[in-house]
Order: sequence, then structure tokens, then C-alpha cells
Amino acid sequence: MNANRHETSGPTRTQQITLRGPAELADALPFMLGFHPTDSVVLVALHGEHGRFGGRVRLGIPGSPREWASTADHLAECLVEGGARAGARPDGIVVFLCQDPAPGETGRRVMERLRPFAQRLRTACGALDIPVYEALCISDGLYFSYCCPDARCCPPDGTPLALSGTTVMAATAAYAGVRVRGSLRDMEARLKPTGGPGEEGQRAALDAAAASLVPRILEDPEGRQRTETRERTLTLARGILRRFTNPKTLKTPKIPQIPKTPQTPPSPQSSKTPQPPQALKDAKTPSRPSNPTGLTPPGRALTDTPEGATTDAADDALITSEEAAALILGLQDRITRDHAAEWMEGWEGTAALRLWRVLARRCVAPYQEYAAAPLTLVGWTAWSTGDEPTARVALGLALAADSEYVFAQLLHQACNEGLDPESLRSCLRSERDARTAPEQPSPTTSRRVRMRASRRQGTRPALSRAGRQTGARDRRAAAGVRPGGPATGRPGGGSPQHGGQRGTRSGR
Repeated sequence: MNANRHETSGPTRTQQITLRGPAELADALPFMLGFHPTDSVVLVALHGEHGRFGGRVRLGIPGSPREWASTADHLAECLVEGGARAGARPDGIVVFLCQDPAPGETGRRVMERLRPFAQRLRTACGALDIPVYEALCISDGLYFSYCCPDARCCPPDGTPLALSGTTVMAATAAYAGVRVRGSLRDMEARLKPTGGPGEEGQRAALDAAAASLVPRILEDPEGRQRTETRERTLTLARGILRRFTNPKTLKTPKIPQIPKTPQTPPSPQSSKTPQPPQALKDAKTPSRPSNPTGLTPPGRALTDTPEGATTDAADDALITSEEAAALILGLQDRITRDHAAEWMEGWEGTAALRLWRVLARRCVAPYQEYAAAPLTLVGWTAWSTGDEPTARVALGLALAADSEYVFAQLLHQACNEGLDPESLRSCLRSERDARTAPEQPSPTTSRRVRMRASRRQGTRPALSRAGRQTGARDRRAAAGVRPGGPATGRPGGGSPQHGGQRGTRSGR
């Protein structure tokens, strides 16, 4: 079986790795996914005579054996149909079942308990005329084969996994720059509430924000309050992006206070709320508590993020409970969420990814379903910045929070099918430019006015033809915040712009 990976040193060179036997297959799994799957069933497609790796699907192992048959059928159909849409129906499949032992349980006991599930997966693939070449159980540092009857290479008590970093696959992955981002359990934990002592305060803030914001979003026939809430939410989010980029020296005003309804209790930190945007020149940087919520244990490093220089605890400390609640409720508005999705590249994307993670961790009970919006934004931003493992994990959690969340469904499918996110990025850029360009002062108009006022009698200035469109480069300069441009080359050079509607928008 061969695993091909394009090298970054040239457009035509490829690195081919030949895997021989169950041991090397088990070792390759984390490198194929980008993380160590825990409590997961993984199906990997094989193509061609030599078994080249193709698409893959992963799902948590159902807790009830009653669900195994339907899960097996669903996974097999997803893998085969996805390959067929891409024009490459699988010629074979490899199955992995990964689960740690329960207290008092051994790896072999896990293997035996999951054997009916493995058999059902093989049957489901066979019903689609695709053979399962190998089915492995990985548990307790051992691997077991459900297909190999030879006890000499696959003993019943299991075979220890290779030491980390000692295999050909590990060496090749290191050379190619492929990272394994810890375990799936660790990645998911960074996107879920931790149950710390500050959870009650966050819940109270969400209750207060819901009492104030939900009527403004849903019960406003004229749409004025909805528009005001949208702008207020995006203003707050932009300020926090700058706060993440330079928390010590950059002024970070908060959102103007939302008009309170009689049901909304007074905020305990209202006296600390900074000045509204019109008073920025006289405002001082607000003092921030070292850990206002206690939701994240201090010192938990961002070991699986591209930036990797900050901690979740430090990010949590930069956002108060009231700010997080206002953003979480505001992102339930579809247009607000789509505008926020335009912070997807450069320093905007780096800061936005941290912000959406914080908000996902703040969706405490009973607001778990509200996490679908920030989790989807985590998935989109990670995918847009090239972090596919994080994108798949976040989008999977978004669908677990709300299985009908259409934006997460579409992104999850596109990411799993290996599509290029550039097409969506290009669409978001174009519509952001089209929306923001009229809001900027037109340099052409200003020159026309000056020239008409200063020209001598009898001379005619050379002006561009009326109605002529400026090119993409000119619109980019007018917007002033395009990724990679002068304004985004440094975080303090300009505020990130909120975006506009896509041509085809999901219902959620």
C-alpha cells in the first residue's frame, strides 16, 4: 500500500511511502488524519493496484451496539459516494477501530468487544462490492488484526505499536512538514466548556444577554434593532481581534452597552465598561482581570495550533463573561456570522481562530447548541488557513451541537472531499470589497474636485470616463484591509473589516 504526498519543494516531485503489513498501517493512521483518533472508527479508501490511500471518514464509536449496523452502513456509503463524486471509486478499504480500555479493561477485551462492529463494517463494504483488505483495532498501545489469522505476525494478545518517531512514515512526515496534533480527545477538549468555577458566571451573563438580544434579533419587523445588534456585535469582535494581537498597548474599547430590558439584571461589571467608539481618543486601555471566568485551567498550552505561542487561559483572560455572551448571542444571526467568516487570512485569521475557540468554550449548559456558530467559524478559519485536522474536528463538534446547521454541513462535506477553500475565500473577498468600497472616500472624486478648482481657464483636466469600473487592485487599496496588503501586514495598521453576504447563503 502506498501513501503519496506532494512535496513543497517542487510541483512535480512526490514522496512515495510503501507500507507493508498491519504494523505500518497502524503507525500511519495519525499521520493520515493529523491527530491520534480516540474512540473513533476510521475508514480509509484504497485506489489502484498498489493500494494508494484516498479519502477517509471518521466517526465516534457508538456507545450502543444497537447503532453499529446503521453506523457501518452509513460510513461505507459516505466513503464510496464521496469517492465516486470525486471520480475515483475505491478499490478497497482499510478499517481502524480506536478505543482506550475502560478502567479494569484490557486492550484485548476492547478488541473482542468491538469484533461484531468490525464484522458489520466489513459486511457493509462488501455489500457495495468493495473488499476490506485489513481491519485493525488499536487500544492500550497495541494493535490487533481482525483479518490476519497468522498468530506469528498478529498474536491474539496484540502487538505493541512502534515507538513514536522511529518509523519510515514518521521520518517522511517530518521531512514533509506533516504534524500530528496530539489526540482527538485533547483537540476536542479545547473547544468545549471545562466546567470550571467560573461557569456559573458565564451562564448568568448568557441569560442576561439572551433576555436583551433575542427579542432584538427575532421580534423586530422593521429590522432596525437587528441591524444595530449586528453592527454592535461586529464592532466588539473587531476590538477583541486587535486585543488578541496586542493586548498590552493597543486600545480595546468594548461594545456600547446594549439597552437593557426590564428582565435583564444589571451587570456586575457595568462600571468597568469602556467608552463607546466615538470617545476612543480620550479612552484609556481598560484593565482586564487575570482570569474573569476560570473556565480554562491556567497553563494549558496551544499545542495543536499553528501559532502555538499563547495559551487558552491567556485568551480566556482577555474576554469577560459579558463580552463573550454578547458575541455568542450575536453570532446566532446568520448575516452576522457570515460577516465574521471574512476574517479568514493573515493576522485577522490568526486572531479570529483564537476568538472563536474562546466563544466555543463559553457555551456552557444549557447553551450548548449555541456553540454551533463559533465552532463552525473555528472550522472555516482553520480550513482557510490550512489546518484541516482542526477544521474537521471543529466542524464535527458543530454538527454534534446542532445536526441541522447547514453552514457546518456544507463546510464539513467540502473539507472531507478535499476541495480547495480558495473558491469560497475569493467569493468572500469580492463581496466584502463590493460592500466596503462605496463606504470609502473616492480618491478619483477628490482629485476631480481639486483639479476643477485649481485649473486655469481654457484647460481641461484628463479625467477617467464616468461609470468605468476600477480594477480589483484599486478596490483593494480603497478597502485598506485586504489580507497581505499594507494594512494587514501589521496588526495595528487597520481594523479588520466585517463582511457581506455570499451569493448562495445557507439557511443557518
